[in-house]
Amino acid sequence: MKSLSLIASFLFWGCTHFAQSNADKITTQEIANAETIFGLSFTNEERALMLPDVQENLERVYAMRQYTIPNSTPPAILFNPVPANTHFSKVQYPIVWDLPTNVKMPKNKEALAFYSVADLSYLIRTKAVTSVELTTIYLNRLKKYGDTLQCVISILEERALAQAKKADTEIASGKYRGALHGIPFGVKDLMAVENTTTTWGAMPYKEQVIEETATVVQKLEEAGAILVAKLTLGALAMGDIWYGGVTKNPWNLQQGSSGSSAGSASATVAGLVAFAIGTETLGSIVSPSTRCSATGLRPTFGRVSRAGAMALSWSMDKIGPICRTAEDCALVFEAMIGTDGKDQTLLDLPFNFNATTPLKDLRIGYLKDLFDESYANKVQDSLSLEVLRKLGAQLIPTTLPNQIDVVPLRMILTVESAAAFDELTRSNRDSLMVQQHRYAWPNIFRQSRLVSAVDYLQANRLRYELIQQVHQWMQSFDVVVAPSFGGTQLLITNLTGHPCVVVPNGHQTKGAPASISFIGNLFDEGKILTVAKAYQKATDFEDVHPPFFAVK
Repeated sequence: MKSLSLIASFLFWGCTHFAQSNADKITTQEIANAETIFGLSFTNEERALMLPDVQENLERVYAMRQYTIPNSTPPAILFNPVPANTHFSKVQYPIVWDLPTNVKMPKNKEALAFYSVADLSYLIRTKAVTSVELTTIYLNRLKKYGDTLQCVISILEERALAQAKKADTEIASGKYRGALHGIPFGVKDLMAVENTTTTWGAMPYKEQVIEETATVVQKLEEAGAILVAKLTLGALAMGDIWYGGVTKNPWNLQQGSSGSSAGSASATVAGLVAFAIGTETLGSIVSPSTRCSATGLRPTFGRVSRAGAMALSWSMDKIGPICRTAEDCALVFEAMIGTDGKDQTLLDLPFNFNATTPLKDLRIGYLKDLFDESYANKVQDSLSLEVLRKLGAQLIPTTLPNQIDVVPLRMILTVESAAAFDELTRSNRDSLMVQQHRYAWPNIFRQSRLVSAVDYLQANRLRYELIQQVHQWMQSFDVVVAPSFGGTQLLITNLTGHPCVVVPNGHQTKGAPASISFIGNLFDEGKILTVAKAYQKATDFEDVHPPFFAVK
């Protein structure tokens, strides 16, 4: 057991599984035993020289643990995805929306549950429907179907109706805040909302109340949107299993909705909210959007404030909208961006979106080697490329930079997550988590402590090189089209902070929803949203709804 004390000195472990006494004495043999874990080899003389300092390091670790560090405290080292010598335009051009100008009310008002944000905004602005009416429709559907999908953690009925009444009063008096005014939405329950529980989807935090409201929620409410529910997420932002069950795919109730923005995608597609907010660290918007047939936008790292949201990986976490259409994503995204004086990673840059830009005027690449492979969604992806060509896109074959093996860089995420939940591991409260297998968080947090600080920093140095390479490659394109799960593109673009829009493009041969992705340059979400909107205008996949939840 003594060797484990040494591991603690290297790993900042010291959880309740091991002794934490400052009297623990480390020996040179323990150093020798630990060397294998870290891929090192020292001589006996070197170990003897190290010994007093290794002992002192352990005592310093114990001293640091006298302080309680909340999840909301970031490290003093900030990740910056901007390549060296790169400058971005700060000119904000007029946004060209191409919004609907003649939307008719359905015979059954409940059918509004599946209308796009753009369509609903027209009906609210023209007073064809009130925010209270619309909010009530969504509240009723949340109550009716929330348990079926296991996608709802809390319904904020009283709060939502009060906001909706206020919106109607403002609109009636001529104070119209914009396209989100009066539109009901939900948020992934890792975003704090004052006077509500914020459970992070995990049993140890089931009763947690964080007395603040996340910046992204504040910004959306300032735009007039109505928060109706906090939605499920896979526990601590992984997968679709949370403390209350498994969030379901609206197309197949025998299947989970994927994650970790499980409830956000499921509720949006089933018509329980007009749109929802999710987060992505490594696929958590792309994956559930694909599984549920939603449209999701993963913004550039540093675009949307994460203040008030659970931290998993400070250098990889991103917040974005999950909607019915790319146009809706653009409307929601515009309201979310900007600095807040809290999240120090933010850059205040313009959002230039022109929905009428012809695709022939854009440089659009496609990852030919990945599209040429044999995979589940190959047929639908091939048809999507043909649609883009018919729209005027001159698709240019390209491949991802491959000078660096990016798979080892996943340690950046796992090490940061282990730090974010250090207290959970050391207190042994991780035993309360529903999942306890090799690939579940409790084990990931534990084994990630067997990565030295030196190796974590070396991974980030390689990441720096990756950022330069990907940026140089992307300079040849405005947009790159990719299979949503092709090769390592999802890992690469999450490591480099590049934005991505994922849109439904049909169903695979076995009936499961499928998607295709559009990757953009840093801080240039406008162009990928333009291409995605053009694609959706030429197809109707976003207009098809899961039969079980359809309005008769």
